[in-house]
Amino acid sequence: MNQYDIIIIGAGPGGLTAGIYAGRQGTKNLIIDKDLAGGLGREVPEMENYPGFDKISGLELVEKMKEQAIKNCDLHEMENVEEIIRTDDEYRFTVKTDKDAYQSKIIILATGSSHRQLNVKGEEEFRGKGVSYCATCDGFFFAGRDIVMVGGGNSALQEALYLNNLGANVTLIHRRGEFRAQKHLQDMIKKEGIKTILNATVEEIKGDMLVESVLLKDNETNEMKEVPTNGVFISVGYMPHTKLAYQLGVTLDESGHVIIDKSQKTNIDYVYAIGDVCIGLKQWVVACGEGAVAATSAFEDIQN
Repeated sequence: MNQYDIIIIGAGPGGLTAGIYAGRQGTKNLIIDKDLAGGLGREVPEMENYPGFDKISGLELVEKMKEQAIKNCDLHEMENVEEIIRTDDEYRFTVKTDKDAYQSKIIILATGSSHRQLNVKGEEEFRGKGVSYCATCDGFFFAGRDIVMVGGGNSALQEALYLNNLGANVTLIHRRGEFRAQKHLQDMIKKEGIKTILNATVEEIKGDMLVESVLLKDNETNEMKEVPTNGVFISVGYMPHTKLAYQLGVTLDESGHVIIDKSQKTNIDYVYAIGDVCIGLKQWVVACGEGAVAATSAFEDIQN
């Protein structure tokens, strides 16, 4: 069975950074991801707040980070971790995947998150038929067409701007009276003349073979209104992937996120967590910082 000093589960920005730092410390390390490296970061259409780049897409930055990571550690993409078993040996953990099994002294959980759903009628029925959670994946198909973007955070406004640039006729819908996104993004929405509907929730997504409209509820008057649209893009937050954390006995907070200390340690010895699976700010640069901290702290654990 292959043995490693550190196994990092998840190859998003945090996991890749942890791999870079761990490898440069002289340890033997493995990153495993059930998908392609980058996670949800691959979907970011454009970033203007990542240090060192005026503008860069998530996919472009992922590829740069991946190239750097594989110089410093092993990377296994498209391999799903099914179980982690704690042992009393020097290699404290056995990691079982759908392809192989590995042993490790340290585990870093970088399992990330997935798109939160609206959980309304028609959402599942029209997934891939007008309902999407990824503007960079599907936006091209909606050039020149009417779409609604649901959400009020940074991601929702970034994707609304991206879709608008593709030539889609975008309407931004948010359940509150004001957006939660950065002022810069809100100013851009106004500058581009993107239509907004505030204090409204999507109650149903309707259509025949494809999406044709959304049913909106005015949260102030309870009035219902049907809005024609060819597509519904949803960006209303994320659900942390904590199956493996729960399996290991890691403590979670009320929202289901992993609780960590300033060294990224969980309540389980030699188990760390970083990125979107943890409590804290959901930002690319934060995940990278946490990856560096976790890898450095893990190295100190190995040395002791």
